Amino acid sequence: MSSTEVTDKTPAAAPPGGNGAGGGDGLLQLMLDGMRRNMRQYGMLIALGLIVALFAVWTDGDLLLPRNVSNLVLQNSYILILAIGMMLVIIAGHIDLSVGSLTAFVGSMAAVFMVKNDLPWPVAVILCLAVGALAGAIQGWFIAYGGIPSFIVTLAGMLTFRGLTEIFLEGQTLGPFPKGLQTVANGFMPEVGPETNYHNLTLLLGIGLIALVVLQEVRDRRRQKEFDLEVLPAKLFLLKLVALGAAILVVTMLLASYKGAPIVLLILGALLVGFGYVMRNAVVGRHIYAIGGNLPAAKLSGVRDKKVTFLVFLNMGMLAALAGLVFAARFNAASPKAGLNFELEAIAASFIGGASMSGGVGTVLGAIIGGLVLGVLNNGMNLVGIGTDWQQVIKGLVLLAAVGFDVWNKRKSGS
Repeated sequence: MSSTEVTDKTPAAAPPGGNGAGGGDGLLQLMLDGMRRNMRQYGMLIALGLIVALFAVWTDGDLLLPRNVSNLVLQNSYILILAIGMMLVIIAGHIDLSVGSLTAFVGSMAAVFMVKNDLPWPVAVILCLAVGALAGAIQGWFIAYGGIPSFIVTLAGMLTFRGLTEIFLEGQTLGPFPKGLQTVANGFMPEVGPETNYHNLTLLLGIGLIALVVLQEVRDRRRQKEFDLEVLPAKLFLLKLVALGAAILVVTMLLASYKGAPIVLLILGALLVGFGYVMRNAVVGRHIYAIGGNLPAAKLSGVRDKKVTFLVFLNMGMLAALAGLVFAARFNAASPKAGLNFELEAIAASFIGGASMSGGVGTVLGAIIGGLVLGVLNNGMNLVGIGTDWQQVIKGLVLLAAVGFDVWNKRKSGS
């Protein structure tokens, strides 16, 4: 066995004392070193697993009931959508305080289109996404080309969109929405195939997802080795694949035991794959990391920072519109009070998921993990009867701990 199968950067160290037990200790040390080097990437995954385990025990297993797992997805879908866009904004070195108000504004527009004017819901959805993109583009123009800080522009947007929501809805709740749109937000994949105790399409989807994840991880590892980049030790990499596959399988079985995968979960999956690919492989994704990590260097390298910033906020506006449609359809009404504190939840999910205050750091998967941490905390605390006052305290401490860990990790790396 070559030394690169254990560690792909340094030769294998001689076992202390020259005995076989020492070799096992050396491998354990390599695995611990690999975990330490990738703590940012895996820290929140470990934290999410511990939180799930804690509340699973605390609620006598109610947290992991198939019905509750489906509700977790449905209840947090719009926050997860917002978190994906917010992660890109934060990586680029900006912030967006307007997304909660924009989701409410788009929901009010959807109600005006579909309830008041009887527009077909697919047409109304396209118009609402266009409205969100336009709102994001306007804010992006002021930030990128006007030179106004994103905090100020999006704070103005938060106030403006909240006021427009009140104007369009005239201070009242408006609904109901068409059944087709409700199905997108609350529906599940159809049942096909022979009668079984599980949802067949969901099982097939889970198996395909496991295969896709394994292939992607192996491909990424091979590419990193080709460029002589540091990779996980072979046994730790195998352990990672087993853990990922087991986690996907457990979630798949839970969802297949109820009504199957929610349709909104498929939307989230498509967003995760699409934006994950863009941030890893596309030129614009690398430019987003570049302008957030070191703007002067990015400019000297020829990165069109203004255009990239404009596109980031345009994308955020479109995702906020999608979240607004999902939220309004889920509750079957547009409300002037919709979207309150959504921007804070999305920002918190991004930082908990590994984003850095200084920009240039973060992943789309991290945003999803951060959103799930908040979602499981909310759901678990509700199941055990913790009041909303203490829930806010606990979530605030979790956010502080996540950012504090990021600062500590940076200082340790720097030293």
